[in-house]
Amino acid sequence: MFKRLRILILLLILLFVALNTYFDRVYTTDWDRPLYVTLFPINGDGSPTSERYIAASANADFSTLESFFERQARRYGVELEHPVRFARGPQIREIPPMLAPDTGLLGTMWWSLRTRYWAWRVADHGDAPKPDIELFVLYYDPATSPALPHSVGLQKGLFGIVHAFADRTMEGSNDIVIAHELLHTLGAIDKYAPGTNQPLDPIGLADPEREPLYPQTYAELMAGRIAISEASSEIPESLHEVVIGPLTASEIGWMRN
Repeated sequence: MFKRLRILILLLILLFVALNTYFDRVYTTDWDRPLYVTLFPINGDGSPTSERYIAASANADFSTLESFFERQARRYGVELEHPVRFARGPQIREIPPMLAPDTGLLGTMWWSLRTRYWAWRVADHGDAPKPDIELFVLYYDPATSPALPHSVGLQKGLFGIVHAFADRTMEGSNDIVIAHELLHTLGAIDKYAPGTNQPLDPIGLADPEREPLYPQTYAELMAGRIAISEASSEIPESLHEVVIGPLTASEIGWMRN
């Protein structure tokens, strides 16, 4: 009897998690109201440069990110004036669990559970209501960290871990990473080749109908690069060189079948 009770409790917990994930997915992609996103800054490398950058951005302006989503949503007939609204949360002093590049499937699942618990524990919203999406942005001094760890966005839990540069001249590329990981939390998939980072043809191209096909003028957000030729690409400098393609728009609920 006790064994059956334990199995029943486990099944109920799994059912609750599955339903919660399903309704999170529905509520964040029905676009009948703005999607609220809070960014929590973290000093990723413990450096004075990152600390100064975070302090200087206490009154951060997210108009570039918000305008990008407004422009792109309008292309797909989304009628919301402000489809995505961003806010800055308080600085967090605790580094999230890190995922090693060679981690296997079980290790990745365990990391996901630990990170979801970490996010639930450290996020402080004060008197404000809990946002739809939480993005934890770790900043690094580019002088000592020219290459950053891989950022992730998790649909289960609706949060992302973003690695960015503590440099005002690199805010354009930071915005691209933030937007990219945000769409991962909404169900969008990567559209580049894992080994080369080259945009996939046609889903990773901003304009797959362009003639001649190369060079492309813009980057598709989930591909992350502007395809110059079949085998080469370059990183866009800001969201002004990025678009959201039809497949990505469908994945996040902007296009209905």
